[in-house]
Amino acid sequence: MEDTEALLAAFDAQARAEPFEPPPGIRYERDGPVLRVVGAARGFISAPPDTGLRGAELDELIARQRDYFTERGEAVEWKTYAHDQPPDLVMRLRAAGFVAEDLETVLVGRTEQMATPPVLPDGVVLRQVTEDADMRRIAGMETAVWGEDRGDTADHLIRELAGAPEHFVVLTAEAGDQVIAAGWISFGPGSDFAGLWGGATLREWRRQGIYHALVAARAQLAAARGVPYLQVDASSDSAPILRRLGFQALTTTTPYVWTPPRQ
Repeated sequence: MEDTEALLAAFDAQARAEPFEPPPGIRYERDGPVLRVVGAARGFISAPPDTGLRGAELDELIARQRDYFTERGEAVEWKTYAHDQPPDLVMRLRAAGFVAEDLETVLVGRTEQMATPPVLPDGVVLRQVTEDADMRRIAGMETAVWGEDRGDTADHLIRELAGAPEHFVVLTAEAGDQVIAAGWISFGPGSDFAGLWGGATLREWRRQGIYHALVAARAQLAAARGVPYLQVDASSDSAPILRRLGFQALTTTTPYVWTPPRQ
């Protein structure tokens, strides 16, 4: 097992660092210790492990983000981690009207351990995709998996590929002309951590090793770049699979979301 405390410190310093230049249609705005990400369907607040603010000053910072996106008529997510300071940050977000979404576990695995040859069921292939039409096919698959419109997934993937194609790779698992699963990997500037995202799989194709194959294929991409660690914000469904593969927990993360009232 890795030294969890040292890994967490490295994760905070690197994986939570300033992002690349924003993709087309997105802009970054600095407000003191936080960075606002503006222009997507839902805003995002990128905050350090400790903003350095306490009490009324922290309340004012939170309220400014809420009010900013309220004026735009948009929801906004403030992503929190279990070890963030001060300890009453979550309480203050709730008091400002932010609502918790599902808790996820931040898992980290050694790239070299995960970069095994992908094993797939007969008739299933992995493919790297870059076309807008493929991103919409992925969104269609996710809509079927989650039972709700996931068109924003396509928008997000298209933007990310347009903004940093050399640092963002999207893979599909396909059976014939059907996308049955997909996952993507992001590489941060100078970071020892590559982020694994996605992984949804159609119900009839689960428990056949496809999720594992997508992890292995993306690990190979990270290994080719010399990135030593893979990081996943894992749901309660995917965390047990990743633990069996050798990933270890660093912390937990919970999105807190403000949704403006309907006019």
